[in-house]
Amino acid sequence: MRKFNGYQRGVNLGGWLSQRISTEPEYMDSFITEDDVKRIAGWGFDHVRLPVDYDVIEEDDGRPVESGHKHIEDCISWCRKYGLNIVLDLHKSYGYMFDKGAVPDADRFFTDQALQDRFILTWENLISRYGSDHDIIAFELLNEVVNPLYTEKWNDIADRAIDIIRSHEKDAIIILGGVRNNSVLSVPSLRRPRDSRIVYNFHCYEPLCFTHQKAYWVDNSDFDLTYPGELSEYIEKSRLLGEDDIADVIEKLGQTSGVEFFEKIFAPAIDYAKKMDAMLYCGEYGVIDRAPAADAMRWISDINEAFAKYGIGRALWNYKEKDFGLIDRHYDGIRDDVIKTMVISNES
Repeated sequence: MRKFNGYQRGVNLGGWLSQRISTEPEYMDSFITEDDVKRIAGWGFDHVRLPVDYDVIEEDDGRPVESGHKHIEDCISWCRKYGLNIVLDLHKSYGYMFDKGAVPDADRFFTDQALQDRFILTWENLISRYGSDHDIIAFELLNEVVNPLYTEKWNDIADRAIDIIRSHEKDAIIILGGVRNNSVLSVPSLRRPRDSRIVYNFHCYEPLCFTHQKAYWVDNSDFDLTYPGELSEYIEKSRLLGEDDIADVIEKLGQTSGVEFFEKIFAPAIDYAKKMDAMLYCGEYGVIDRAPAADAMRWISDINEAFAKYGIGRALWNYKEKDFGLIDRHYDGIRDDVIKTMVISNES
């Protein structure tokens, strides 16, 4: 499988231009600064993933919001200065977001031609502005498609977006994920890449019952789990969260932890990427700050070893806040080890 060079070890900048808690200029100007980008580069990372919600850069009628674009331009400038690449991720589109309740009737996006046309227009605007920076930017079409009923419709919409991007920049890297919140199990449902610069994307928080324990936005998650943990408990809690597909995988594998666990759940995606001669990227992975820090360290170490073995690019969720922040107090005791693991595993 081809290695996604330049995007092997990164971190998300969530909470700034996406899922932000304030729209005030003071917040937007200070949440991420040049010093943050300098710090990330100093750790030895090679890229950041920059989630962007459409309403940061566009009015509802499609007119540009120049103040929002200024933040993207600043990030590009800082990353050039410190030698980092960027994944520009459209985290929320007009009429669609993965987050439950963030937009009314999110599934309408897959049946409403006007919403799809708006999505294409957003991408035409983005590639028109930032296509010339494709030497350091990879373009991620949409953060997470949830409903598996729209697998083929999403493939159709993605093809339209790819056509628009290619009409402006034939060499731009395009990152494409599948349904079920970008599940690694959904990678084989993606179509054959149209060219060699399309990258298959997935997110991995498996087992979710461990990485999202006590998450206030996840129903039935008010419990404590360790890593490694008991097989039966992981299966029970996964089913409690509605993660029956992962519960079935855990039951079949007979394990919940270790490098081998991740290798096995990645295997169908890896095999499919090899068959399609495509690269793989994990745009999000991480452990909530309510899990024991030492257990989080073990989970991060195991998954990074599996990523590195197959040359899978990855970006940790998250640099700051959003309940997963690497620079937040919860990670004080293990932060250096997390960073070392991410950098060293990539070089092994």
